[in-house]
Amino acid sequence: MDYKRLELLAQVASLYYESGLTQQQIAVKLGYSRSMISRLLTEAHDAGVVEIHIHYPLERCPGLERILQQRLGLQVVQVLARGSLTYEQMLRRLGLLASRLIETLIEEGMVVGVSWGSALRETVNAMQPKSYSDVKVVQIIGALDTPDPESDGPDLARNLARLLGGQYLTMPAPLIVESPAAREALLNDPRVRKVLALASQMTIALMGIGSIEPNWSSLLRAGYITRDKLAELAAMGAVGDVCAIHFNMDGQILNDPLCNRRVGISVDNLLPVPIKLGIAGGEGKIAPIVGACRAGMVNHLVTDEVAALGAIRLLEGVD
Repeated sequence: MDYKRLELLAQVASLYYESGLTQQQIAVKLGYSRSMISRLLTEAHDAGVVEIHIHYPLERCPGLERILQQRLGLQVVQVLARGSLTYEQMLRRLGLLASRLIETLIEEGMVVGVSWGSALRETVNAMQPKSYSDVKVVQIIGALDTPDPESDGPDLARNLARLLGGQYLTMPAPLIVESPAAREALLNDPRVRKVLALASQMTIALMGIGSIEPNWSSLLRAGYITRDKLAELAAMGAVGDVCAIHFNMDGQILNDPLCNRRVGISVDNLLPVPIKLGIAGGEGKIAPIVGACRAGMVNHLVTDEVAALGAIRLLEGVD
């Protein structure tokens, strides 16, 4: 699109959105028909000249936050009031809530690690642009190569670094490889070693929390695991995963069949990270949230009312 066309689109958008003129008033002012002004506004949006951000009210549940923080020994808990929101609507607002928390946590000089997932995608999408001169973003697990690349580690790392004005490193490897030998070869690759070395310096890790329930399992959707393997994990006592590291309800890390084929940050390097933010909501994430927090893999939590209530009831039943 040429410069003059973009200039026209920007002029029309400015008159409509900033000056508050009606489409008819703009038409009279610029000598176009009202229908032409309507088409130009649509074109301005499609061309990226106009970006619309909706600032949803984010009601929280302080009572649930206090109980979860105490019962799971967490540093920070934020619980989104769910109301009548659909799962998709909840996920978008959960991402917005998480983004606001992250904006208060990130400082100059930090190394920020990202895993993958739909909740993390919504979080990155909701981030406001900043300008840090010395923030690094690093992908902490291999890529899934899913049909939805915006939820995958490489795109999330790039997009977050762009929004923060920082640098990024992506991991040139898949999340799960065919054999332990292939994993060892990748872990010894200089490029992968460089990424993992930076990941070991993380100040904050941004992570989704995965489930082993078939309807909620991202690993199953990505094709990295079968229903039979999920059943095997369930038989071992697994309730969920963080960074494809599985754990049971008591927070015990499991030596599952994927351990020796998984490429990414190790448990030993993840546990000492000062800020481990887990972002997950919905009924299918109740047990995974409890297990992840008990395992010490999450010490900051952003979740929704449904998962929070379920986690509290589950803890009462277990204890």
